[in-house]
Amino acid sequence: MEVKKVLWPTDFSKNASQALPYVTSLTEKFETEVHVLYVIDDLGHPSDPWYGELDGSHMTKVHDWEKGKAAKRLDEICENHLRGCPLYIKHISVGDPAHEILKLIEKENVDMVVLASHGRKGHFGFGSVAEKVVKNAPVPVVTVPIKREST
Repeated sequence: MEVKKVLWPTDFSKNASQALPYVTSLTEKFETEVHVLYVIDDLGHPSDPWYGELDGSHMTKVHDWEKGKAAKRLDEICENHLRGCPLYIKHISVGDPAHEILKLIEKENVDMVVLASHGRKGHFGFGSVAEKVVKNAPVPVVTVPIKREST
């Protein structure tokens, strides 16, 4: 098996960052391209009632603000943690995270996905996004188990 492109989806959570050492290890071993993806949750369409009546311009402003913040965070991650990889490509999309991950796998011909077993919203040992990706990805998916902190 040849690994040339690795996808690391992140929600910028502490959990998601636990997959980063695996990504960097793969890049060092195989000299892979790293695709880093952040997905902005789609908050609704202008026709959907969402906490009152908001028109499309409000959603556009929210998405634009989050895209700007996400771009800065991706720059920081790539500069601070992925300097050893030959090429890293940053992606930001809007939609359902699992769906956007699967779309990017196809679009970029990714060879492998590395992601945490659950992200910031995960309260169980395996998150819904990770489950959907594992069950539907056409490529190998490495899931990094995240230990739950006892409360």
